[in-house]
Amino acid sequence: MNKIFPSAAEALKGVVADGQLLAVGGFGLCGIPEALIDALRDSGVKNLTAISNNAGVDGFGLGKLLETRQIKKMISSYVGENKEFERQFLAGELELEFTPQGTLAEKLRAGGSGIPAFFTKTGVGTVVADGKELREFDGETYVMERSLVPDVSLVKAWRADKSGNLQFRLTARNFNPAVAMAGKLCIVEVEEIVETGDMVPDQIHLPGIYVHRLVLNKHPEKRIEKRTVTEKAGV
Repeated sequence: MNKIFPSAAEALKGVVADGQLLAVGGFGLCGIPEALIDALRDSGVKNLTAISNNAGVDGFGLGKLLETRQIKKMISSYVGENKEFERQFLAGELELEFTPQGTLAEKLRAGGSGIPAFFTKTGVGTVVADGKELREFDGETYVMERSLVPDVSLVKAWRADKSGNLQFRLTARNFNPAVAMAGKLCIVEVEEIVETGDMVPDQIHLPGIYVHRLVLNKHPEKRIEKRTVTEKAGV
């Protein structure tokens, strides 16, 4: 089975549709699938529910889809750094399901593992637990969280072989493996594609069984959210 597609637009063709539940890898702007996000914007699909740790920044990452009003709801743990996100949310134009970061990661991991729900102490006694089942275990109260199984997952990895086995680079791994596992269909953007067998087993962070489509993007921008410089005495 050929998993390699000639462009991000071709990789999304026949897959994305209005009203879908999508998960997008990345943390801030680190490890986001830049080409796939641009292709998603250009596809014109709308009324999307997007699962992502955050929503990029104004004009980059998922912020591009907020500007075009293609996202109707975000399932996120951090919503700073994006003025348009704030504006839409406060104006009642964008739905938000606030989810603690660890809970969001577990909802994706559990979804990819076939676990429909789990109990956690995180969020008990806060608005996070509103409307959710509470249960006591060993004298402690826990809230039940439903797992997430998106229709489509968009993922960024550093390298892949032609079978879809993935290798991530440093902190760009972040949410990407969990997002890849959870999706009913997973599309991955990589900077390099090698022959099957060229990566030794220890280099493979996620097996190709989770990957359905691959697209090559050799030169992503990899924009930095906030560049800070420490001044050194005597320099």
